[in-house]
Amino acid sequence: MVETKLKILIVASEAAPYVKEGGLADVTGALSAALSFMGHDVRVVLPLYFQIDPKEFNLTECKETLSVPMGVIGTLGASIMEGKMPGTKVTVYFIENEYFFGRPGGLYSTVDGEGYMDNDNRFTFFSRAAIELCRVLHFKPDCIHVNDWHTAAIPVFLNISYKDDPIVGNCATLLTIHNMQHQGEFYEGLMDVLDVGWEHFHYLELERDGKTNLLKGGIYHSTLINTVSESYVREIQTPEFGINLDGVLRDRSADLYGIINGVDYDTWNPETDLLIAKNYSVDNLAGKALCKADLQRSFGLYERPDVPIIGLVTRLVKQKGIDVLAETIYGILEHDVQIVLLGTGEVWAHFFFGDMPNQYKGKFGCYIGYDNTLAHKIEAGSDFFLMPSRFEPCGLNQMYSMRYGTIPIVRAIGGLNDTVENLNEADNTGTGFKSYDLTADALRNTTLWAINIYYNRKDLMYGLIKRTMNKRFTWDAAARQYEKLYLKAKSQNISCS
Repeated sequence: MVETKLKILIVASEAAPYVKEGGLADVTGALSAALSFMGHDVRVVLPLYFQIDPKEFNLTECKETLSVPMGVIGTLGASIMEGKMPGTKVTVYFIENEYFFGRPGGLYSTVDGEGYMDNDNRFTFFSRAAIELCRVLHFKPDCIHVNDWHTAAIPVFLNISYKDDPIVGNCATLLTIHNMQHQGEFYEGLMDVLDVGWEHFHYLELERDGKTNLLKGGIYHSTLINTVSESYVREIQTPEFGINLDGVLRDRSADLYGIINGVDYDTWNPETDLLIAKNYSVDNLAGKALCKADLQRSFGLYERPDVPIIGLVTRLVKQKGIDVLAETIYGILEHDVQIVLLGTGEVWAHFFFGDMPNQYKGKFGCYIGYDNTLAHKIEAGSDFFLMPSRFEPCGLNQMYSMRYGTIPIVRAIGGLNDTVENLNEADNTGTGFKSYDLTADALRNTTLWAINIYYNRKDLMYGLIKRTMNKRFTWDAAARQYEKLYLKAKSQNISCS
């Protein structure tokens, strides 16, 4: 148990196991559970999306209802459902509004992949509803933890519209930036929906290039800010990775921190994984060879125990360096190697990689889409895992791979740089292979370096496997770092009030 029990409200647009489109869902679910196990009073607020079945999760309807101010739109209503996150004491509240969240498409976009035209109003409503929920329930958090642009308006509201409120007026806030690429930038008229006053529409707060930028407002108004790796903290304060918000981040640099995400080792564990052909451990690797053969059969590759397999589970988008991989993959496949790829994304990549099994029969396997069983098979059956990202705030697959003794080959960027230690051949240390430039030559050379080690330095390969499988990135460790930030934010907020 902790010495100081905190009241923590985590507000996010998705959370596992209820609903997921990205890594934010895993973070919300795992972090809230870890904090609760530490003894804190943790509550989570989510939209009640169409995709969430209240019966499946034993949700009950609260007697309280919400009146949510929406500026020029007027006051809108919302009902509340609640439940316990499975296996935990975490209370989860769901904001129910059929018009905004009762849609059969994705969480943020239509079935055609186009972002909803009213995402600005949807998440302004959700952010304001989360604050009104605290007021209705008379719940006064020590810290409200908001995530990405979807909930970045909460610190803005608290500092301006609710600054004198007896329930939430003195709540500290922590904004976690999971990905700077998505900023919640909308037309300037959103200011009339936020209803915080046009005097806050300027280059330091909510305005960017004549538009309302919710993430920028959240950065300016949050008590503290963090991202999901130390390297990403440094990167987003540069023009290359700050995506036009590097200036405001440099202004808040004293309040900006980095915390690596944890891994759910109950799910990603070769000793207990039910989705792989044979379980194995660091002390008995025999099962990994059977997983390799199973992976080769699953992807139509030649069944050869002696050839290295490079696996990829990725979104086929520019952020993940897929364009650079396409430029150099023929040069890699000239060598005695096999590659398996699982992913979905840009249409050109579907055609390009989807056709490669025809060109390299038995050497290249591809599944366009996502399949969780195949993802586990790739982690267990591959010898290497390739992540040539253009930017990567944290990344999870490199950490999954290490647990499975599958050696990561990564671009030394963001969380990839922080979690993977480059192989030092002289003293047999390190946990993977790093490429420091995002070019076809650099990616090919680093990959061929790994292949060469596989064939010619079995001692180094065995050392890599042992070290990676013993490496741990736990949510318990991450939660303790978040606990420190909540306490710091609470202290800092009190001293400023």
